[in-house]
Amino acid sequence: MELSPDTIKVLWEEGISLVAQIVPSLIFALLFYLIGRFIVNKLVKGFGLILEKREANPSLNSFLVGLVKALLYVSLFIGVATILGVPMSSFLAILGAAGLAIGLALQGSLSNFAGGVLILLFKPFKVGDVITGQGHTGTVSKIDILYTHLLTFDNKEVVIPNGNLANSDVINITAQPTRRVDIAVGVSYNTDLKKAREVILDILKKDERVHADPEPVVWLNNFGDSSLDLVVRAWANKDDVWPVYFETMEKIKGAFDQHHIEIPFPQRVVHQLS
Repeated sequence: MELSPDTIKVLWEEGISLVAQIVPSLIFALLFYLIGRFIVNKLVKGFGLILEKREANPSLNSFLVGLVKALLYVSLFIGVATILGVPMSSFLAILGAAGLAIGLALQGSLSNFAGGVLILLFKPFKVGDVITGQGHTGTVSKIDILYTHLLTFDNKEVVIPNGNLANSDVINITAQPTRRVDIAVGVSYNTDLKKAREVILDILKKDERVHADPEPVVWLNNFGDSSLDLVVRAWANKDDVWPVYFETMEKIKGAFDQHHIEIPFPQRVVHQLS
């Protein structure tokens, strides 16, 4: 079946009209995309430089740059779609449905993701800090956007989801420059407490790592079953806490032996009734 000349003429005119309508939109959309991409790249690069000058956490910098880049490109593509005449209501509905599906599928990861952002942004702890969280104590070796890595004192690596850390208590043991050293010492009931206190304080005052302010103290803490329980409290730099603790324990034992101060062992007094 052959088309009549009039039909061909009409189709040709409709084609020319359609091309005349589409081509300018395509050219404008292409120009908009190229110029927009150039601007987006410049904005992302400038934002990255600002974050570098602030000396923020590298993991947080990478995440924020990626997030800003994604948002700007989504805005750019929406602009291109608008120029091409794509209905925005349908486009946004598709984006919303996709976002909902992804959110439901990754809700656990999104919780860790949000927790990682909070940790990197507010910095309750940083790499190198010793923390206690989720029942584990160790040195923070790495903070990712989803997980925090702890290195325990026996060289085990513990990986904790950031969502759990961000929504629970975390003890930052090394956050402050100084810490208190607490030592429990037991002496027998016939001990001269004044003499025992003088011996212990003399040891602490001779240790240059122990701070004079606040000054160390020794107090009677409890009447135990077999001993008078003393509590020794002194302050030191956070890096000196454990050396001071262990060495002071040994020095107290030696000084007590020298001054004949008894460190008792558990004992019971039995009375026999006739």
